[in-house]
Amino acid sequence: MGRKYAGILGPLACGMILARGLLHGGGFEATLLAASGGLFLFALLGYVAGQLADQFVRESVRTQFQAALADWEAKHAQPGTT
Repeated sequence: MGRKYAGILGPLACGMILARGLLHGGGFEATLLAASGGLFLFALLGYVAGQLADQFVRESVRTQFQAALADWEAKHAQPGTT
């Protein structure tokens, strides 16, 4: 999921900075430098956010599954067996 977020946020930031540079008449080199910096910065932030989101979702699903499994085992346990 981190790669997907990075692949979306990085180019989005780059495009927004390029559009801002075109609209406000920024210098070519300065706009490209800012767009490149924005691309890498937001790709990194997107990767970290995606990895954290993936970890949180996996942990939540694992916890719910383990609780459901323990509940099922408790309901279907044979009396007198451990």
